[in-house]
This record gives sequence, C-alpha cells and structure tokens, in this order.
Amino acid sequence: MDMQTLLVILIVGAIAGWLAGMVVKGFGFGLLGNIVIGIIGAFVGGWLLARLGVSVGGGIVGAIIGAFIGAVVVLLIIGLFRRGAR
Repeated sequence: MDMQTLLVILIVGAIAGWLAGMVVKGFGFGLLGNIVIGIIGAFVGGWLLARLGVSVGGGIVGAIIGAFIGAVVVLLIIGLFRRGAR
C-alpha cells in the first residue's frame, strides 16, 4: 500500500465517520474515533451493500457513500451495546 492509497483511505474514513457521527447523534467518538469508525464502516458498508446487491457507484463519492452507510450501521450497533450495558 503506497502513501497515496493510505491518504485516500484516511480521508474517506474521516468524511464518512464525521457524517455518520452527525446523523447518529450521541454516539460520536471524536475526530480520531470517527475516522476509525469510518474506516471500519467502509469495510462493513462494502460487505453489506454487496450482499444486498446494491451499487452506489464508483469513484471517491461512491466510496464515501458506502463507507457512510457502513459507519452508520456500526454506530447503531455500538449504540445498542452501550444502551444494553446501562
């Protein structure tokens, strides 16, 4: 993996994590946490959308949309575990 690919992954993860944190209020983890959630969400979103047979398009915009969907799913699951632990 070269430096450019790593930078793109971090930027897509940051944007997707930030957007997901805005949509799912109360479950944000700060900037670094949201970047991590966005990167994890990119994998979850890619897997989930492929299983459902949904295509969000290609390029950077498609990557951000897929990562955003996955990050929202990850944040909702984390929220369920947080509520259950209280």
